[in-house]
Amino acid sequence: MIEQLKNNISNMDTTENKTYQCSDCDKVFFHNSKLIIHLRTHTGEKPYQCSQCDKAYSQNCQLKLHLRTHSGERPYQCSYCGKAFSMNSTLVIHLRTHTGEKPYECSYCHTAFSQHHYLKIHMRTHTGEKPYRCTQCNKSFSSNGHLRDHLRTHTGEKPYQCRLCDKAYSHQRKLVNHMRTHTGEKPYQCSHCNKAFSDNSNYLCHLLTHNEAKPFKCSYCDKAYKLRNDLKVHLKTHTGVKPYQCSQCDKKFAINSRLREHMMTHSGERPFICSLCDKSFSQNTQLNKHLRTQHTDGKSYKCDNNFTEKQTTEKHIKINDISLKEYKMNCDNLTINLNFANFKEKHIETERKYSDILIEPKLEVKQEHIKSNTGKPIEQTVEVKGETSHIVINT
Repeated sequence: MIEQLKNNISNMDTTENKTYQCSDCDKVFFHNSKLIIHLRTHTGEKPYQCSQCDKAYSQNCQLKLHLRTHSGERPYQCSYCGKAFSMNSTLVIHLRTHTGEKPYECSYCHTAFSQHHYLKIHMRTHTGEKPYRCTQCNKSFSSNGHLRDHLRTHTGEKPYQCRLCDKAYSHQRKLVNHMRTHTGEKPYQCSHCNKAFSDNSNYLCHLLTHNEAKPFKCSYCDKAYKLRNDLKVHLKTHTGVKPYQCSQCDKKFAINSRLREHMMTHSGERPFICSLCDKSFSQNTQLNKHLRTQHTDGKSYKCDNNFTEKQTTEKHIKINDISLKEYKMNCDNLTINLNFANFKEKHIETERKYSDILIEPKLEVKQEHIKSNTGKPIEQTVEVKGETSHIVINT
């Protein structure tokens, strides 16, 4: 085979050096040995085989590095933390976690990376290139690692298991995030408000709350979003696309998370557990509603009045138009500040109407007139003294 490779070499004479050119891709080398090694990338030849496993390599140096995985030899040690590595190149990359060096910069957005491999994957977010395609559903990905993770959604494989509980995951990063629920670790801290997160993706989403920019704009309407994924979900309201279908009842959903929640209605799974009473729910929204209505005295959403549902609060604000007709009720001394004269009259009328029901309230009306020649409302203050109950004011 070596002789055959040598026959593929074409020599080029130059005034200074003798060069060797690959006949397959026109790459030029200054050493014959380098060309021979390169030609194996075309032929696929791997003459160096491991004696302890079935792996084979195109270069002897690669085999030597591989053998350290069997021997456990790690001759390259970090001077900062003492961590050891089997390869010098791995140590160089690790050192950047201490120095913060990021020598590989994107020419489009100037984002920097510590490894060239990460830059290559990042560049595909600009070019749209997705060279790795799933053979089962034709979905494509920008990196081989993302494809490997995706394939587990078809096989159901969950190789990453928690050592503290029975949970298992298809992605290593999901296991890492899960382990933090046991340790309480939250390594991602916001520099604006000091809020901390256990997951990097949640941290990055939170950072957008400090930035008002919404770069992802809908091409159908005027809506804009901070996250690309939020725009993708919104676009489905225009297109009507619902690609996620239930295998048991044919119901369709626009986003995968809705399908996952729906599937629990078939499986009976109730993973969302109340920490106060151990009641469980199939959806997180159900748990949140339970917490509002059962464990906060039914008073989660507050205006000057309290409501259990956010929609009721919003309706209340619209009806009463708080910006125009502000009023406050203090339950200790039952002082009601009214901004409109006719509002005060209705209040007094209500007091007279229900005076028999109240426990002999002594009404003392104070009128603080503010002169106005513009016809604007005059602020009135009504004080109700003595023991009484809450007064209902109809506007």
